[in-house]
Amino acid sequence: MTRLQTLPVSLQKSIENRSLLKVISGLNNFNAESVFRISKAAGLGGADLLDIACKPNLVELAVEASNIPVCVSSVEPKLFPEAVKAGASVIEIGNFDSFYPDGRFFSADEVLSLAVESRRLLPEVVLSVTVPHILPLDIQAQLALNLIDRGIDLIQTEGGTSSHPISPGTLGLIEKASPTLAGTFAIAAALRESHHDVPVISASGLSEVTVPMAISLGANGVGIGSAVNKLNTELAMIATIKGLRQALDSFKLASTISQSIL
Repeated sequence: MTRLQTLPVSLQKSIENRSLLKVISGLNNFNAESVFRISKAAGLGGADLLDIACKPNLVELAVEASNIPVCVSSVEPKLFPEAVKAGASVIEIGNFDSFYPDGRFFSADEVLSLAVESRRLLPEVVLSVTVPHILPLDIQAQLALNLIDRGIDLIQTEGGTSSHPISPGTLGLIEKASPTLAGTFAIAAALRESHHDVPVISASGLSEVTVPMAISLGANGVGIGSAVNKLNTELAMIATIKGLRQALDSFKLASTISQSIL
């Protein structure tokens, strides 16, 4: 049995079907009220996985509010064991976007070291690692391969919060997602060429317009952060998550129909 097979069946299926929808409340969001609202909206909106800051009391709150599996994110591996005891199903190194405004950047070697330490601490728990988008695309791809060699189960991209679109409307949404989409393609292609069957989650800067693009470029799922957590009301969050869910499901249905015709 692989570590991914220890996940809830519904989550396994969403990864296999390339339709995973993860809602991200924020690595540095320790506000219990905010996490509760986002968690509840994620569950009601049809998300498959909830990604929150690595703190045991938030894990307990999120599990109760969402009734879906919880992933905890941190850049401090020592924090993971207590969060897992509290009910987290997945641990994740990253997302790094929130550190960049303060001038904190993560090298490939540092990310690899954090991943190795996390795997050592929790050898049986599903481990996801974010690949920093500040790295050149070829280095991102090589880091993903190196991480897989160290026993990582999921690879995640990033990049949207550092993107500054200049166009309005749909074109602007595509510009916003371009670093994430580029990383998704580069990493997914490298994994295919190396015959690694490790899921890729495309995250950061995505929208209803661009989540199908991420899947078409090789992602098994998408992670959505600011598009949801910046909203002020639970109703708006639920509506946005449902829209993203529909975009993913519609693309999957269209792809299935096309393949059956071919």
